[in-house]
Amino acid sequence: MFPALETELKQETPLDPYEDFMYHHLQYYGYLKAQRDSLPNSATTTHQHVWKNNPQFVLSGSLGQRDDLMPDPLQKEKLLWPTCLSSAVHRQTEAVSRDAFMLSSPLLKSRQLLHDEFGGVKPRLREPRELFASGPPQAPRWPIECEVIKENIHHIEGVPPQPEHFYQPTGDEKVPAVVGEEKGTVVYQLDSVPTKGSYFTSSRVGGKRGMIKELAVRLRGPEDNTLLFESRFESGNLQKAVRVGTFEYELTLRTDLYTNKHTQWFYFRVQNTRKDVTYRFTIVNLLKPKSLYTIGMKPLMYSQLDAKGHNIGWRREGNEIKYYKSNTDDGRQPFYCLTWTTQFPHDQDTCFFAHFYPYTYTDLQCYLLSVANNPVQSHFCKLRTLCRSLAGNTVYLLTITNPSRTPQEAAAKKAVVLSARVHPGESNGSWIMKGFLDFILSNSPDAELLRDIFIFKVVPMLNPDGVIVGNYRCSLAGRDLNRHYKTILKESFPSIWYTRNMIKRLLEEREVLLYCDFHGHSRKNNIFLYGCNNNNRKYWLHERVFPLMLSKNAPEKFSFHSCNFKVQKCKEGTGRVVMWRMGILNSYTMESTFGGSTLGNKRDTHFTTEDLKSLGYHVCDTLLDFCDPDRTKFMQCLAELKELLQQEIHKKFNELGQDMDLEGSWNDISLSDIESSTSGSDSSLSDGLPVHLLNIADELNQKKKVYKKKRKKPLHTRKQLNEQYQKHNSIQELKSTEDALERPGFASPLQKQPTFSKHSENTSSSTTGNKKPRRNESQLNERDKGISMDPSKTTTLILTKNKARMQREKPGFRVSCSPKRSTDTGQELAPDTKPSWPRNRLLAAKRGRPSMVAYPSLHVYTYP
Repeated sequence: MFPALETELKQETPLDPYEDFMYHHLQYYGYLKAQRDSLPNSATTTHQHVWKNNPQFVLSGSLGQRDDLMPDPLQKEKLLWPTCLSSAVHRQTEAVSRDAFMLSSPLLKSRQLLHDEFGGVKPRLREPRELFASGPPQAPRWPIECEVIKENIHHIEGVPPQPEHFYQPTGDEKVPAVVGEEKGTVVYQLDSVPTKGSYFTSSRVGGKRGMIKELAVRLRGPEDNTLLFESRFESGNLQKAVRVGTFEYELTLRTDLYTNKHTQWFYFRVQNTRKDVTYRFTIVNLLKPKSLYTIGMKPLMYSQLDAKGHNIGWRREGNEIKYYKSNTDDGRQPFYCLTWTTQFPHDQDTCFFAHFYPYTYTDLQCYLLSVANNPVQSHFCKLRTLCRSLAGNTVYLLTITNPSRTPQEAAAKKAVVLSARVHPGESNGSWIMKGFLDFILSNSPDAELLRDIFIFKVVPMLNPDGVIVGNYRCSLAGRDLNRHYKTILKESFPSIWYTRNMIKRLLEEREVLLYCDFHGHSRKNNIFLYGCNNNNRKYWLHERVFPLMLSKNAPEKFSFHSCNFKVQKCKEGTGRVVMWRMGILNSYTMESTFGGSTLGNKRDTHFTTEDLKSLGYHVCDTLLDFCDPDRTKFMQCLAELKELLQQEIHKKFNELGQDMDLEGSWNDISLSDIESSTSGSDSSLSDGLPVHLLNIADELNQKKKVYKKKRKKPLHTRKQLNEQYQKHNSIQELKSTEDALERPGFASPLQKQPTFSKHSENTSSSTTGNKKPRRNESQLNERDKGISMDPSKTTTLILTKNKARMQREKPGFRVSCSPKRSTDTGQELAPDTKPSWPRNRLLAAKRGRPSMVAYPSLHVYTYP
């Protein structure tokens, strides 16, 4: 296109000193063995052209400071961005080589820098490469102990044509006793299931290596009506199936991996069905004493033939539903059973049963892939990797906001943080999250307004490992992640650590208006929020305004009376409490039921996926009401909250049988005293160190016991060493003197010791320590003069000191001594005086201990 330019670029030119240095460096250490001519050069001709025509870039002798390459800042700017070009050829050449020219400059070595689109000299970072730009997302990674079938499980999102009502108990439901495999036939059982005592080590795509075992029984012919079970697929959970009757099966759920707890979520497949036959299924190892199954909740069933032929998805099925305590347990904790009967719609059908509508990690990846490939949505929704999970699965982070026109506009935006699936078995959170994303990424005017005024940080799946393996509550660390938001163990709880760190950095940049973590609830109907009572009187009851507004926008689904704002000690590690303590006033956990609604027109009906997705829309709608510049709605809700609180206080006092005039003082009552505790799971069930660190912790505890004895504090200075040596020497001389006094006919050597100077009381050991200071100059002079001491007085002092030492060693031994000893060594102690010790002997020893007379050594010892 430009022959003259091509001829010029092909000429011999000096090399870039940086690349020349790296070439020799890599070749010297053996990392590069190719010839220089065969090396690929990302900026070959343009880069050499720059160095040829700009001799001031050339380094002379060494790779000095880069600022020394150009002494004039204006010259730097001219070289980075030429402002005048003489011809059309130069203009086109500049358009072709602008980026390479900028990036090849020795001042800016980064390949991520781009020019401002308006032509200004404002280099910026290139956008990170899209996660799905190079192809489909990575397949899920499983622990190497898990067997995984090769089939892809997919379900359609069908909406039931009619409302699905709760099951109405009749009181005649059968309560089958647990038979067990001793009297039944095992038709399905997982062999290698990691339980308590083992821990996660590594993972791979597809799970366990080798051939997949055929765990289902072999059919003996077309007449065999045995059901074929399977759960070795994504989010599946079933450990064992025992046939105890012709059409009756006992099912055992798998606990969360590397634990022996948390059996709630189930999701499995059955094949070889028979039409118009009543089957009974009984799950025999549930752990929760209370369940929504006791008040009408039904299990979910999915038929592949109905999905293909009639576009029917998941539906509520089951009769004779009973939740009861088992007649057997393992001796440590009681088990509970769930039994129900059902009829399959077709012969030879493939059906699935589940605790709730499944939403897998692959479902999330497919949804995010569609967003990334949408040219409109990808403009304001940036998909990034927050971190990698323990198994190496990607934890995704979405940043959703419209591009700002000015930096001031971008800085004025507040942030909203949303997350879901910290508990993998609570798939309701993913359906609410999907509804939120569907609306906020749409072209609705309200969605555009929200993107204009907010920056949304969304973590749609916090625990992908648990979702993949079919856990109910824990990650592969064997712990509940929603109890470890204060953790410092980044490697054990990466998604929690990075989420908290992301929010911490976000708070440094801007205000976070709202934080909400989407959960599911297994014991209460409806949808509600858990929040945190605000102690600041300026914002009193403000944390309750958003939930009240949400209840008004979704009156048939959201129950404000089920909300709770008490902060319990056992919930200190949850996301809502940690974020609240970090400074987010509106910090919530949204709990959506596994059952349905008891409100309005939807009373006693199950929630569908559309109901949950609609709540995601209502969250966006309530955000607009909450941030409306017209504060009428806000103030109305605040006044209503005060009235509701007054009624609650009156009700509380009436229950206690007390009368109280609340005028003028009711708002001083602690809100935590009024509310009851939340009904979530006990944190102690999944608290503590991750399982792979328990062995290390045990070893450390053993070492602590071995080295429990205190070590002496090492001496560092010469002065401390001298004092320690003098103290030790004085004690030894004192002991030898006492021994000599006890020998008959022995002449006391104390007659040769010098007397104390008049400053001795200032230099003696004080009550605050036992270290003896070095002797001052006057004491040394008196020692040299050889002034003798009265032996009788000295003996009295020695014996008194010896008795005091014996009393310290034997607390029951009493010695007569004066409570305040005189510093006059010539005054003898009264024989009948007794110490006036206070009751607290330790305190008396610190405050009123009599000062002992210090005895200097005959020589001053000094360490070299």
